[in-house]
Parts: sequence; C-alpha cells; structure tokens
Amino acid sequence: MVMGGEASMELDQCFQKMKMEGISIKEWRDIPVELLMRILSLVDDRNVIVASGVCCGWRDAISFGLTRLRLSWCNSNMNSLVLSLAPKFVKLQTLILRQDKPQLEDNAVEAIANYCHELQELDLSKSLKITDRSLYALAHGCPDLTKLNLSGCTSFSDTAIAYLTRFCRKLKVLNLCGCVKAVTDNALEAIGNNCNQMQSLNLGWCENISDDGVMNLAYGCPDLRTLDLCGCVLITDESVVALADWCAHLRSLGLYYCRNITDRAMYSLAQSGVKNKPGSWKSVKKGKYDEEGLRSLNISQCTALTPSAVQAVCDSFPALHTCSGRHSLVMSGCLNLTTVHCACILQAHRAHNAVPHPAH
Repeated sequence: MVMGGEASMELDQCFQKMKMEGISIKEWRDIPVELLMRILSLVDDRNVIVASGVCCGWRDAISFGLTRLRLSWCNSNMNSLVLSLAPKFVKLQTLILRQDKPQLEDNAVEAIANYCHELQELDLSKSLKITDRSLYALAHGCPDLTKLNLSGCTSFSDTAIAYLTRFCRKLKVLNLCGCVKAVTDNALEAIGNNCNQMQSLNLGWCENISDDGVMNLAYGCPDLRTLDLCGCVLITDESVVALADWCAHLRSLGLYYCRNITDRAMYSLAQSGVKNKPGSWKSVKKGKYDEEGLRSLNISQCTALTPSAVQAVCDSFPALHTCSGRHSLVMSGCLNLTTVHCACILQAHRAHNAVPHPAH
C-alpha cells in the first residue's frame, strides 16, 4: 500500500499522540479504533473486508465505523458477498453495487434492507434480476434513502415504484433510466405526490410516459434541478411548459429525440428565465450568472425547432454555451440551428470588429 504524503503525516501524528498518552501496541487488537478506521480509509474496499476478519475487535470496529462500501469490483458472486456482509456492516450510509453483468437477486437486496437501516445512497444499476420484492423491502427497511440508482433495472413494475415513494419520501436523486416497464404516468404521479424534495431525476428512454406524468411531476417537485427526458417520445410542449412554470430551479434539461417539442416549449423556457431572475444580466457582468437558470440543455434531434426560438432560450440563460469546449447547449442533428450562438461567441465577434485595422 502506497500512501500520499498528507496521509502519511496524519498517521504519524496519530502514532505520536499514542506515544504521548502512553499507549503501546503489542497485538493487532490493541490498535485504537480511531487509528484503525484512519488506516482503512487509505485502502480499497477489498482490504477493508479482509480486515474485518482479522479479529473480533476489528470486526466490531469496522461494523460500527464503516459508512461507505463499494463492491462494483466484484465480477462474480456479488450476491453471496452482499448476503454475508450486510449483517456485519450495519452502519453503512453509502453502498455502491453497480454491475457489468447481472448478479444481484432479491434476497441480497432484502438483506440490505433488513440490516442497513441508515442507508442514504444505494446504487443497484444494471440489476436485471431484482423484482418488486426488492423495492418493497427497501421501502420498509431504508426510509432515509436520498439517492437511489435503478438505471437499467427492467424487472419491476410501476406499482413497486409508487410503493417505494410512499415510504422513501426523502429521495432527492433518482435514476430510472431505461426502466421502461416501471416508469409510467402513474409512477411519476406517485413521485410528484410523495417526493417533493426531489432534485435530480433521470427518465431517459422511458418511452411510455406522457405529458400527464411530467406535469404531475412538475407540480409536485418544485425543487427539481436536473431532469433527463431523452428518448421520451410521447411528450410534447405541455411537459416543458409545466416545467418552466413550476420548476424555477431547473438547471439541466435533456430533451434528446423528443421530436414533438416545438418553438412553444423554447419560448416558455425563455420566458421563465426572464420571470424567475430579475436583474440577471447584472450578475452576468460580475461573472455570477452560472448560479442562476439553465446551465445544460440537450435538444438534439428535436428537428421541429427554429433558430429564433432556440436563440431566445440562449439569450435568457447566458450559462448555456455553444462555443467550442463549453457545449452545454447540445443541438446535434438539428442542421437548421447552426445560426444559434451563445453570448460568448457574440461578444467575441463584437470585440473582433472593434479592434482597429492596422494602418497600411
């Protein structure tokens, strides 16, 4: 194990403190809990798991001191590993179980829910085998969840999503990308009704949702900051208008391949920029505009849009950039929008024209 200079200095300070207090280490179990946890913070999660089996003292210390665990490195037998670790690491607040190939099953998620009641962040992405059973268990066992990633999970229903939101009302970040079966208008209505602290929601490629679901979401989640609707082919301008009217803190909006979106949606966004941020151009001069309004907008393949409408959005939100290296307004596949430019390009053009030509 190679330590950085700062980490090495911290450990040296711990040892010096122990010497001053007359603490001596004769066996592994003599290492103070504070020092043990400091050492374990410098190694990977595999070594933490190994350390928990050194002795009873270390097992107990790690059980009550470990708050974050990542098992994405486990390419086989992750289900068995979770079943064995969940009863030991009961103070976990963050658990990352992202998989390259499906391993987790319902019994592992149920074990997490049965033992890890303080969990706040859970990543179950690509868990193709988990069903409604898992979400029902999480609803009862992990009510403090604030961040949940279920992207690519395709085997649970919208009923399970609705049930989960009734108990996990603190959710702020939810990734449901690709959960086609589970994400319906009914699921979005439940999220809007129960999760009013929601700030980031990924609904990418959930092609069954319509304006009704997005409007319920907008009404119920006014603090929404990031929303990905890429590939949600049924939504129209009504969805964007509702978001513009009700979600004043919206910073990122993905509308890739939403081909029913027209200029009306763009003008509603532009108007919300004027309405929600009086005097924002003063902030631009001070370089503070990045704190306000849309910072990211993806309208790629939205081929019904015209340059004037998109330019209006760009003008209302100076944090949207079309310039090289800062593309936060993404318009790929919209060949008719090549004349849309951000404030940076316009200012650079004016500055270039203002430079006097050298005398001949």
